[in-house]
This record gives sequence, structure tokens and C-alpha cells, in this order.
Amino acid sequence: MNGTSKPKILYVEDDASLGFVTKDNLQKKGYDITLCTDGLEAIHTLQKNRFDLCILDVMLPKLDGFTVAQKIRDKSEHVPIIFLTAKSLLDDKLNAYKYGADDYIIKPFSMDELIFKIEVFLKRNKVFAQESPDDRNIFTISTFEFDFRELTLKNTHVAFTLTLREAELLRMLCYNMNHVVKRDVILQSVWGEDDYYIGRSLDVFISRLRKYFQSDNKIEIENVRGVGFKFIVK
Repeated sequence: MNGTSKPKILYVEDDASLGFVTKDNLQKKGYDITLCTDGLEAIHTLQKNRFDLCILDVMLPKLDGFTVAQKIRDKSEHVPIIFLTAKSLLDDKLNAYKYGADDYIIKPFSMDELIFKIEVFLKRNKVFAQESPDDRNIFTISTFEFDFRELTLKNTHVAFTLTLREAELLRMLCYNMNHVVKRDVILQSVWGEDDYYIGRSLDVFISRLRKYFQSDNKIEIENVRGVGFKFIVK
């Protein structure tokens, strides 16, 4: 966000009544809301505008929310994405994370819950300018350099731009390098909650990190069954 300008939010929802009510409530909270009613309209809007956060319904006309999320991630790895979905199946929730989501909310949802999560992600995106000088932001991981502030992971051969949640998870593993970190500690620290579905999404994020490091055989994220994970760097 720039200066004191209102945070810009892309909201994609095909239910006219829900879209109107949600947009109205978010505007009253001081957000600049752009409402799109189908996936294709959202893609065209993304091509012309920059947003601080995106809220996507999963089931949309023309293009679904997952496709829109992919397009958002092609343009930026940094902007937070929150999915709104009427589906409560585990596969739908995991798909949300696989397509780049930072969080999801099951319909029907409370406006307070949505506003709370929006505020959390917007504050997290601003945290880079507010951290104490004592906070570590750059880590050496074998041949890789991880810069938490810039959300980058790179060595001389490859370079990745991480999502904010990937970066938060990796930083926690770096803080505890070569030590076991319990699952519930990770979930509470990175996600702010610990339940079955969030726990399964953690496995998705661990798989992503393993792929980033697959070119370096000195790096391993070991699954300590029934306990948590151990980030091993030899």
C-alpha cells in the first residue's frame, strides 16, 4: 500500500446480493473495493490494476476462482488471496492452497471473520517495514540464500519468489534448523490456528518447499511422524 491511500481489494463474486452486501460493508471499513461478477471480468481487471489483496469465490461463471488465482500468481507472488467457497470438502480446501491461496473462508461466513482475515494479511504485508533490526530476514541454507523481506529464495542456478505464507513457514524452519518443530507449534505460529484441514494444508506447503530445494541434496525437510518436521541442512 502506498502512503495513506485506501487498501485496494479485488472481490470476485457472482451472487449479486452477497456481492453488494459484502462490498458495502468493506467500503464502510475504509477499503477500496473493485467487484467483479465472473472470472473473465476479474482477469481483465487484473491486467489494468494493482491490488493489495484479492477475495475470490471458487464457483464463478466463465472462469473459476482457481484459474483466476493462477493468473494473480503469474502477476504477483506477494498479493494475499482469500477464497470464499460454499464447499467444505477437504479437496476443495487443499486445491485453494495449491492454486496459491493464503487462506479460505467457508460460506456462509461472518463479516467480522472476513474483515479480521483481511486485516491480518494487510498487516503482514506491511510488517517488512516495521520489523525490529534484531529480526533475521536473510538466511543461508546450503547453496541457497533466503531473503524473507524480499520473499526470495535463490542460488546460482535457480530463483523462486515465495508467497508470504511460504516465506513465514520457511523462516520458522530456518529459526529451528536441524531441530524438530512440532506441527501444532507451526500451525499456531504461521496460520494462527490448529485444526485438521489447516494441518493438511501445511503438508501442501511443505511439499512446495521440498520442490524448491530438490536440486540440493544437502537439504531435507524430514517428516517426523506424529510430531512435526525437521529442516536438515548438512
